[in-house]
Amino acid sequence: MSRPELKNFRRIVVKVGSSLLIDSAAGEVRAKWLAALAADIAKLHADGRDVLVVSSGSIALGRSRLKLPRGPLKLEESQAAAAVGQIALARIWSEVLGHHGIGAGQILVTLQDTEERRRYLNARSTIGKLLEWRAVPIINENDTVATNEIRYGDNDRLAARVATMASADLLVLLSDIDGLYTAPPGANPDAKLIPIVESVTAEIEGMAGAAESELSRGGMYTKIEAAKIATTAGTHMIIASGKADHPLQRITDGGLCTWFLTPANPVTARKRWIAGSLEPKGTLTIDAGAVTALRAGKSLLPAGVIKVEGDFARGDAVIVRGPDTHEIGRGLVAYDADNAEKIKGRSSPDVMVILGITGRAEMIHRDDLVISGSRS
Repeated sequence: MSRPELKNFRRIVVKVGSSLLIDSAAGEVRAKWLAALAADIAKLHADGRDVLVVSSGSIALGRSRLKLPRGPLKLEESQAAAAVGQIALARIWSEVLGHHGIGAGQILVTLQDTEERRRYLNARSTIGKLLEWRAVPIINENDTVATNEIRYGDNDRLAARVATMASADLLVLLSDIDGLYTAPPGANPDAKLIPIVESVTAEIEGMAGAAESELSRGGMYTKIEAAKIATTAGTHMIIASGKADHPLQRITDGGLCTWFLTPANPVTARKRWIAGSLEPKGTLTIDAGAVTALRAGKSLLPAGVIKVEGDFARGDAVIVRGPDTHEIGRGLVAYDADNAEKIKGRSSPDVMVILGITGRAEMIHRDDLVISGSRS
């Protein structure tokens, strides 16, 4: 299979690890390198691409600002360092992208935000709005409230979940290595780079080493796990070296890297998930006009809903039926059952008056809706 090109992707998530972003000896950002990466991002942005960044570095920056001694930190110390470092990290990204006239928005998430449907929808909506405004979301795990021990490497998996949540079609993991090798290249001079992985098989997983081995902790193992998450959701992934300046341009120019390919695409994978993997919690019956609109690719608006059944929460899957009770499709609803009942049949401007809040215009957004007969 031929190697894809960066220019063919519309929405790209770039993951930047602490070891690339922060000079460990000085405890400061590698300013020249970051400026080069920002120029790469700006070029993609100018070409009409949506770009998201998953950035580590808050704990390392916080340690530097607080002048903490070297050595392991307790959980509460890591959390406090992250609280200080996150402010600095957000400012740095804002400034470096601002030089190219690009706005940046900070989003702090936890794994629960990517797994619990209501929080997932909130984060997805925020990311979507930032991209609509042509800003670059800068995303990091919310280390200040993490309840598990903070371990280097978790942002690989987080980046994959963010890519899935944002329906990105490409995830780039910038690393300290060119890609996946048949064996650790530092220990085996005969190790060969694998340029394309068409499927994450047991053999590929074996090349990453065991999860608990010292060499793989936070290293290749978590990247292969990220590849499994991303490719299952229809997102291609790259592992590439971030050591050189302009790492994204280096990929464009044909530099060494490993591509993990998926036969699906984010929309297809998401629609399959909605249609077949989620248990419906309720039913929305809609009028004939709404049926026509949905079949034309529109979102479901409150005005088109004539009946609400079930005890569902925002983010739950519901069945959508036409006035003849025939199933039209399934989707993730944007309102709780009680609020859906209050606003059914009403125009979008009425929603704020009825609920007393500025709600979403759609009962089910088209990206969260799969129409019967179009689930693949």
